[in-house]
Amino acid sequence: QVQLVESGGGLVQAGGSLRLSCVASGRTFSNYAAGWFRQAPGKEREFVAAISWSSGGTYYAESVKGRFAISRDNVKNTVYLQMNSLKPEDTADYYCAARDGRILSPNSNLYDYWGQGTQVTVSA
Repeated sequence: QVQLVESGGGLVQAGGSLRLSCVASGRTFSNYAAGWFRQAPGKEREFVAAISWSSGGTYYAESVKGRFAISRDNVKNTVYLQMNSLKPEDTADYYCAARDGRILSPNSNLYDYWGQGTQVTVSA
Protein backbone atom coordinates (compact mmCIF):
# COMPACT_ATOMS: atom_id res chain seq x y z
CA GLN A 1 0.00 0.00 0.00
CA VAL A 2 1.32 3.40 -0.97
CA GLN A 3 1.59 6.06 1.69
CA LEU A 4 2.34 9.73 1.14
CA VAL A 5 3.20 12.04 4.02
CA GLU A 6 3.54 15.78 3.49
CA SER A 7 5.32 18.28 5.68
CA GLY A 8 6.72 21.80 5.52
CA GLY A 9 3.61 23.93 5.56
CA GLY A 10 3.23 26.96 7.75
CA LEU A 11 2.65 30.69 7.96
CA VAL A 12 4.78 33.00 5.84
CA GLN A 13 4.60 36.62 4.74
CA ALA A 14 3.93 37.57 1.15
CA GLY A 15 7.15 37.39 -0.85
CA GLY A 16 8.55 34.65 1.35
CA SER A 17 9.39 31.04 0.63
CA LEU A 18 8.48 27.58 1.87
CA ARG A 19 9.55 24.10 0.86
CA LEU A 20 7.05 21.27 1.08
CA SER A 21 8.16 17.67 1.28
CA CYS A 22 6.28 14.48 0.47
CA VAL A 23 7.77 11.17 1.58
CA ALA A 24 6.48 8.16 -0.32
CA SER A 25 6.56 4.57 0.91
CA GLY A 26 5.08 1.22 0.10
CA ARG A 27 6.55 0.45 -3.30
CA THR A 28 9.10 1.54 -5.83
CA PHE A 29 8.06 4.61 -7.76
CA SER A 30 10.16 4.37 -10.86
CA ASN A 31 7.10 4.28 -13.13
CA TYR A 32 5.06 6.81 -11.21
CA ALA A 33 4.21 10.45 -11.62
CA ALA A 34 3.85 12.64 -8.54
CA GLY A 35 1.95 15.86 -8.24
CA TRP A 36 1.06 18.67 -5.90
CA PHE A 37 -2.45 20.01 -5.67
CA ARG A 38 -3.97 22.66 -3.45
CA GLN A 39 -7.38 23.54 -2.13
CA ALA A 40 -8.30 26.90 -0.70
CA PRO A 41 -11.32 27.33 1.59
CA GLY A 42 -14.51 27.28 -0.43
CA LYS A 43 -12.73 26.43 -3.66
CA GLU A 44 -12.15 23.30 -5.69
CA ARG A 45 -8.89 21.41 -5.59
CA GLU A 46 -6.50 22.68 -8.25
CA PHE A 47 -3.38 21.37 -9.87
CA VAL A 48 -0.05 22.98 -8.95
CA ALA A 49 2.78 20.88 -10.41
CA ALA A 50 3.74 17.35 -11.42
CA ILE A 51 6.94 15.43 -11.96
CA SER A 52 7.92 12.16 -13.57
CA TRP A 53 9.68 10.00 -11.02
CA SER A 54 11.85 8.34 -13.67
CA SER A 55 12.79 11.19 -16.01
CA GLY A 56 12.36 14.21 -13.75
CA GLY A 57 10.24 15.94 -16.36
CA THR A 58 7.97 18.60 -14.90
CA TYR A 59 4.68 20.34 -15.61
CA TYR A 60 3.31 23.45 -13.88
CA ALA A 61 0.09 25.36 -13.55
CA GLU A 62 0.38 28.80 -15.14
CA SER A 63 -0.38 30.47 -11.83
CA VAL A 64 2.82 29.14 -10.23
CA LYS A 65 5.17 28.90 -13.20
CA GLY A 66 8.40 30.75 -12.45
CA ARG A 67 7.72 30.86 -8.71
CA PHE A 68 7.39 27.19 -7.71
CA ALA A 69 9.69 24.30 -8.49
CA ILE A 70 8.95 20.61 -8.10
CA SER A 71 11.77 18.12 -7.69
CA ARG A 72 12.36 14.60 -6.43
CA ASP A 73 15.02 12.63 -4.61
CA ASN A 74 14.87 9.04 -5.77
CA VAL A 75 17.08 7.80 -2.96
CA LYS A 76 14.89 9.34 -0.27
CA ASN A 77 11.62 8.60 -2.15
CA THR A 78 10.71 12.23 -1.58
CA VAL A 79 9.08 14.88 -3.75
CA TYR A 80 9.59 18.54 -2.97
CA LEU A 81 7.75 21.71 -3.83
CA GLN A 82 9.88 24.82 -3.46
CA MET A 83 7.59 27.83 -3.29
CA ASN A 84 9.10 31.28 -3.76
CA SER A 85 7.58 34.75 -4.06
CA LEU A 86 4.50 33.54 -2.24
CA LYS A 87 1.27 35.50 -2.55
CA PRO A 88 -1.80 35.59 -0.29
CA GLU A 89 -3.70 33.77 -3.04
CA ASP A 90 -1.34 30.80 -2.60
CA THR A 91 -2.97 30.18 0.79
CA ALA A 92 -4.42 26.65 0.74
CA ASP A 93 -4.06 23.11 1.93
CA TYR A 94 -1.43 21.46 -0.24
CA TYR A 95 -1.68 17.79 -1.12
CA CYS A 96 0.84 15.39 -2.57
CA ALA A 97 -0.47 12.76 -4.97
CA ALA A 98 0.91 9.89 -7.03
CA ARG A 99 -0.30 7.98 -10.04
CA ASP A 100 0.85 4.80 -11.71
CA GLY A 101 2.04 5.98 -15.10
CA ARG A 102 4.51 8.39 -16.58
CA ILE A 103 2.07 10.90 -18.03
CA LEU A 104 2.04 14.17 -16.13
CA SER A 105 -1.57 15.16 -15.67
CA PRO A 106 -3.31 18.13 -14.04
CA ASN A 107 -6.44 15.99 -13.56
CA SER A 108 -6.76 15.04 -9.90
CA ASN A 109 -9.10 12.16 -10.79
CA LEU A 110 -6.19 10.33 -12.42
CA TYR A 111 -4.15 10.18 -9.23
CA ASP A 112 -4.42 7.01 -7.19
CA TYR A 113 -2.76 7.96 -3.93
CA TRP A 114 -3.03 11.06 -1.76
CA GLY A 115 -1.38 12.45 1.33
CA GLN A 116 -3.22 14.04 4.22
CA GLY A 117 -2.27 17.59 3.25
CA THR A 118 -0.26 20.39 4.78
CA GLN A 119 -1.53 23.91 5.35
CA VAL A 120 0.14 26.95 3.81
CA THR A 121 -0.92 30.42 4.88
CA VAL A 122 0.51 33.52 3.23
CA SER A 123 -0.16 36.79 5.00
CA ALA A 124 -0.33 40.11 3.16
